[in-house]
Amino acid sequence: MDQIKGNLVITRRQILQGLGSTAGALLVGRALPSALVAAQSDSRANQVCPFQVGAFSKIYDPSIGEEQAWYINDHTFICAEDGKWHLFGITHRAPARAMDEKFFAHATAPDLLGPWTKQPSVLQVDESQGETVLWAPYVLRHEGLYFIFYCAGGVDHTKYRIHLAVSADLLHWKRHPANPMVVDGYDARDPMVIEHDGKWILYYAATSTPKGGNHTVKAVVSTDLVHWSHQAEVFRDVETGTYGGPTESPFVVSRNDKCYLFVCSNHGYNETAVYESETPFHWDAERLVGKFPAHAAEVIHTADGNWYVSRAGWGQGGVYLAKLLWQS
Repeated sequence: MDQIKGNLVITRRQILQGLGSTAGALLVGRALPSALVAAQSDSRANQVCPFQVGAFSKIYDPSIGEEQAWYINDHTFICAEDGKWHLFGITHRAPARAMDEKFFAHATAPDLLGPWTKQPSVLQVDESQGETVLWAPYVLRHEGLYFIFYCAGGVDHTKYRIHLAVSADLLHWKRHPANPMVVDGYDARDPMVIEHDGKWILYYAATSTPKGGNHTVKAVVSTDLVHWSHQAEVFRDVETGTYGGPTESPFVVSRNDKCYLFVCSNHGYNETAVYESETPFHWDAERLVGKFPAHAAEVIHTADGNWYVSRAGWGQGGVYLAKLLWQS
């Protein structure tokens, strides 16, 4: 998420600090360019990069048909039961106005690679439920329903809220009466959910204490996607602060007895770092296995076995996809 003036890149953190505000609170078709380059490995950790990321291609531009430029930031993909793909994401007219991001962009396509068609926005900030923003959605399908987890903000950055809404058709959403799912700080946000050993794990970006500290990824566990407990810190970066840091947009992939944590590092706007572990409940910062140029990256595994990684953000002009190849 950034604004670009000439060669000057203003990071998300700088914008949010300038605003005095942040984000967060406590879950196959046309081919892309074939040239693949190995993601940058980390020599300090002496790790071999387990994946390759291809060239990114733009698949969706939210500004098409609009009088002004629009952006998509943190986003999520879901393939519906009818085979249609849906994209949801943070959105607003350019330039970036984080605290004015009040509804989610929505687009659909017959294939992950497009063509994508802009749809009416979904959800809208509900101040009666303590919502101040709508950030960083994550959607999953379970037992015939769709669950969208998102950061709803809050008036106190040390008590940001993660909310849940449910839908039967990905068009009409109803907030869950048990909200908030999680309340945490400082600017805890960016939920992502996986299923593991019969339970659900919800990951989110936060700080080591609600008032600030080390930038971390935390997790809570549930058996029903509604009641969450056993909060734990699963990753800690050495960097400290309050506003956006190097643990944004966490995304977890479990593959071949390894668990990979993808985080937006904010060391350069477009940088995602990947850490490896044998458990989905702890990653060590020394086990950095690779980096690649992406902001708010999502990992997508299609029904035909293909892997992709996305990127988007402030000033990026839309949403992009690249092939993700895992090393054998």
